[in-house]
Amino acid sequence: MIGLIIGHFLLAAFAGPLVHRLGRRAFLVLALPPAAATVWAFTQWSTAAAGDAVTWSWKWIPDYDVGLDLRLDALSELMVLMAAGVGALVLVYCASYFRDDTPQLARFAGNLLAFAGAMLALVLADDLITLYVFWELTTVFSFLLIGHSSEHRHSRRSALQALTVTTLGGLAMLVGFLIVGHAAGTYRISEIVSDPPETSLAISVALVLILAGALSKSAIWPFSMWLPNAMAAPTPVSAYLHAAAMVKAGVYLVARLSPAFADVPVWKPVVIVLGGATMLLGGWRALRLNDLKLVLAYGTVSQLGFLTLLAGTGNRDAALAAVAMILGHALFKAPLFLVTGIVDHSTGTRDLRRLSGVGRSLPYVAGVAVLAAASMAALPPLLGFAAKEAAFEALLHGSAADRWALAAVVAGSALTTAYTLRFVWGAFARKPGVPDTPVHRVGWAFLAPPALLAVLGLVLGPGVGLTDRLFSAYADSYPVPSDPYHLALWHGFGVALLLSAIAWIAGAALFLARDTVARVSRRVAWPTADSVFGHLLLGQERLALQVTGFVQRGSLSVYLATTLLVMAGGQLAVFATDQPWQGAPAPRLWDNALQGGVAVLTCVAAFLCLTVRRRMKAVVLSGLIGYGTALLFVVQGAPDLALTQFCVETVAMIVFVLVLRRMPVHFEETVSPWRRAIRIPVALVAAGTVGVAVWVAAAARTAEPAGAAMVEEVQEHGYKDVVATILVDLRAWDTLGESAVLAAAAIGVTSLIYLHRRSEGPMTADELKGRTAWSIAAEHTARLPQGDEVAPERGWLAAGSTLAPEHRSIVFEVVARLLFHPILILSVYLLFCAENMPGGGFVAGLVAGVALITRYLAGGRFELAQAAPLQPGLFTGLGLFISTGVGLLGLIDGTVLHAFTYHGHLPVFGDFHMSTPILFDFGVYLLVLGVVLDIVRALGAKIDRQIERAAGALSATGGPEAEGDPR
Repeated sequence: MIGLIIGHFLLAAFAGPLVHRLGRRAFLVLALPPAAATVWAFTQWSTAAAGDAVTWSWKWIPDYDVGLDLRLDALSELMVLMAAGVGALVLVYCASYFRDDTPQLARFAGNLLAFAGAMLALVLADDLITLYVFWELTTVFSFLLIGHSSEHRHSRRSALQALTVTTLGGLAMLVGFLIVGHAAGTYRISEIVSDPPETSLAISVALVLILAGALSKSAIWPFSMWLPNAMAAPTPVSAYLHAAAMVKAGVYLVARLSPAFADVPVWKPVVIVLGGATMLLGGWRALRLNDLKLVLAYGTVSQLGFLTLLAGTGNRDAALAAVAMILGHALFKAPLFLVTGIVDHSTGTRDLRRLSGVGRSLPYVAGVAVLAAASMAALPPLLGFAAKEAAFEALLHGSAADRWALAAVVAGSALTTAYTLRFVWGAFARKPGVPDTPVHRVGWAFLAPPALLAVLGLVLGPGVGLTDRLFSAYADSYPVPSDPYHLALWHGFGVALLLSAIAWIAGAALFLARDTVARVSRRVAWPTADSVFGHLLLGQERLALQVTGFVQRGSLSVYLATTLLVMAGGQLAVFATDQPWQGAPAPRLWDNALQGGVAVLTCVAAFLCLTVRRRMKAVVLSGLIGYGTALLFVVQGAPDLALTQFCVETVAMIVFVLVLRRMPVHFEETVSPWRRAIRIPVALVAAGTVGVAVWVAAAARTAEPAGAAMVEEVQEHGYKDVVATILVDLRAWDTLGESAVLAAAAIGVTSLIYLHRRSEGPMTADELKGRTAWSIAAEHTARLPQGDEVAPERGWLAAGSTLAPEHRSIVFEVVARLLFHPILILSVYLLFCAENMPGGGFVAGLVAGVALITRYLAGGRFELAQAAPLQPGLFTGLGLFISTGVGLLGLIDGTVLHAFTYHGHLPVFGDFHMSTPILFDFGVYLLVLGVVLDIVRALGAKIDRQIERAAGALSATGGPEAEGDPR
């Protein structure tokens, strides 16, 4: 099972090269995975029909019971055959439908095959979370397929609408899954169905949320607006996603969970009422549309309502009829969509008012359409008739609610007959006063996929008994009556046949009166769901603008105060009601007087931040808070954390100073005296609330701290530095994720700085030539006197001569030159000593960054280019690549990162060992160094260039000299 799923995604990844090499014939290759899934499903028919199941499970994280569980039973067997079989035929159809020069054909092919893989995994999933993951994957791929023609506004809007509706429903469904899984004690679907949790308010709410996801996926009212608009997608997408695959996912979920929850009071009213209403509304709307695809689209909405009603009714015979109708619907609706694509391809239009005489020009196409349409209208001897008869019989002998549902189903069947006749007449009949539509012939390969599906509907009508054993294996999960219904083409004359005849006659009458029906339909038409959706979105946007305008005042202090007050108010309310401090031990303020002294000084620095108006003073005070925290780490006995904190605060303060060069000295926000006075109590209340909350949380601990286990684990490996080992070994994947976030944040910040070039005026000649400080600095140093040509002044920095004399500091240059290499050596030492002494890749990278910052501060941006001639992105990318590669190596043996350890001896250094955690830490080292270098280059060298440009502009106009240090 898992191999088939992976095969879909792997081949989808190679769709681009295949289409580039084979053109549209690549679809024939891409059809192999779903064809293989179909063959495999046929080999499992006997197992599923016997009531057994084929399972596959992979425990990813056994300790937390996280894994991937797949299961093929009777219902999954039907869905796999339908999704994979129709998918394979649709891909074969695409080879004739598209041309080799179709734009974005490779992307379309890959998305379609990937969708088939996601749908296959969805129907095989035996875990609620796994099902949700692939559920959302089908949503994403359907969004890409519906919006394939992204150059058209309607396609983009339709794709976004489908994504919005189905994703919101999916999020609601996820909450329902979590509630049900928690109540049942498991997320295995088979276990939940066999032993459902007891009915409660939580379960009722969860089922409503799950039904919201299922109904939105299957376009049940009021979520039905997205499906007709999705007809903007290419016809193969409509035939597959909207007839046989995606829209059946919601029906499948209802059918899967109905044996467990059909008796919950909230289940049947929602399913029957909304399903019946959808069947009637969709069928009625289809009677007045002129686009063939839209007629089929609203017919699909109507049929989905019918399927949902049957699947959720909750009795054995209705479930049997539901699965038979699911198969029948795929075998008549998919070929009708494919035939519509052939008609559109041959005539250039889908407007039934302009089509005339197509049936005589394309007799075989018309024959396939008539065969599929007869099954949709439930005419004997086709599968649609047998399934419809089973539905009538099940609802006839059901409860009172089922008989009300039967009335809706009969009326909906009449509408189905009417729009079926309208489709066949509109597509193929010769119409008075309309000239025959010119057509071009189609090849057998184009017609073969829909013809095969339509013929299967014909064959399975008399042969429906062949499916009875498989379908009954699913239906018998409900209580079995004393005289269960069995599928057959003919059950004799009875009420069910009479109801079918009434539906045929009523439908024919509606078709004959089609002009009158269309006029009445337009006169009594209420606002469409699509227009309601549009108005809701517009109203939401307007409301958001008004709320944003009221709340967003442009004051950072107001935002911060609001956040703190809300947080403090919530915590104080909890304290007042629960009084969690009762029984807690009294807090210990400090272990020694030195801790108390450092804490008091840190609090004083934090308090002074509330009173300052100068930006630089605020930066210094905030830096003192960080340094005070680092001193607390030192006093507490955590030198590794203290070292990291010192480095972070140093780099942060330097970055702040670099930014402040281009900002006013004072804060620009005008603050009234009362607002300034209220800051202090708000800050004190928030700080006190957080302090009490931390104390209460620490005092409420009942489990043993995890730190002891971590220390034992580190000692077992022969290391001493617990923190560093945790970061690069025991929890390396957490560190890898944080490193990726750090790299993304740095790239985002620097990209914003380098993006806005228009506000800086015209580019210089050097910028037009693409020259940077990294290349210009080389020219400056190359022009310096060499050898014995002259007796130059001693230069301590490589690019020191690029600075104006008034901005040079010889003492600073000497100190920077003398300290640069020792600091780099210190950073390497901190990197390699991290196992047994304070250090690590993160702090080592920061120390190396401090060395480069020192060179920049002493010699300017050209000196920075000389000190680090490589681009920062190279360090960042290489570091992330190394860390990720080492992390993947750790998955080989399923443990931590001890996939490789090498012991050796060097003459001077002595014994050493090299392990993958050190390599991982080296990746972190490079990444942090690249991030620091990138930020300094952006906030330092970039701002230097801005200052130089501003000074040059002022000099050209004769104005005053520009302020700032033009490094």
